[in-house]
Amino acid sequence: MTTNKTVFITGTSTGLGKLTAKHFAKLGWNVAATMRTPEKETELTAYENIKLFKLDVTKLAEVNAAVDGAIAAFGKIDVVVNNAGMGVYGALELAEEETIDWQFAVNARGPINVIRKFLPHFRANGGGMFINISSFMGVTTAVPLGSLYNMSKFALEGLTEGLYYELKPLNIELRLIEQGGSSGNNFLNNIRWSKDDNITAYDGLMNKVTGMMASRSDEGSLDDPQTIVDAIAAQATGASRQFRTVVGEAGNNLLALRSSVPIEEYLETIAKGYE
Repeated sequence: MTTNKTVFITGTSTGLGKLTAKHFAKLGWNVAATMRTPEKETELTAYENIKLFKLDVTKLAEVNAAVDGAIAAFGKIDVVVNNAGMGVYGALELAEEETIDWQFAVNARGPINVIRKFLPHFRANGGGMFINISSFMGVTTAVPLGSLYNMSKFALEGLTEGLYYELKPLNIELRLIEQGGSSGNNFLNNIRWSKDDNITAYDGLMNKVTGMMASRSDEGSLDDPQTIVDAIAAQATGASRQFRTVVGEAGNNLLALRSSVPIEEYLETIAKGYE
């Protein structure tokens, strides 16, 4: 059994998850890197202290197998990073039933599945830490047509705050990282859009939202993903003890605005930006 600390990270096939896995490996941590198709991974396999595990967080059998496999491989898991997530955008009226359930399943139920599986291990070890990767869209609203994505991240925020009270006596720590859009994360390309060619009432708003997302990406105004990784590592190593860390200028500016005016004024201010 190794004496090095070990981190278990979900959603490491691309973007932020992969960068986080590499960062911890370079810090000397053991890394249990999970993804839906580990057989396709080529970069993370080059690290001796990274082991890959197949995991779709919406499937309980895979959650059980991945967690059991990681514990068997490393003996002890110290930190769990719930990073896996996806985004649904579009008018709620146009969303298919399966899409609604899928958004909640990945972004909210997925972390629940992982946390529940790890709790006996953390209790037996006398402690541990869950770092849940949320979004500033989990503490505010800023983009039209994102009601389902907002719902899932608001749920993750409430879950994490609620767990604080029941897990604190067990020395199990909770952390939230509220990130914004980051370069290299392919969020725009991975969005699942709800559309119906027969209903055009939302087309004008859809065009404005997609245009905003594309221009923000093109202008290079997305956050450097390394700043998010650094925030995650600061929590895991104890360099920071903040419960909720908002990363990026956009998120911090929105939170400052929301806290400084009545909610009605905030909502109208955001809405006017898309008129």
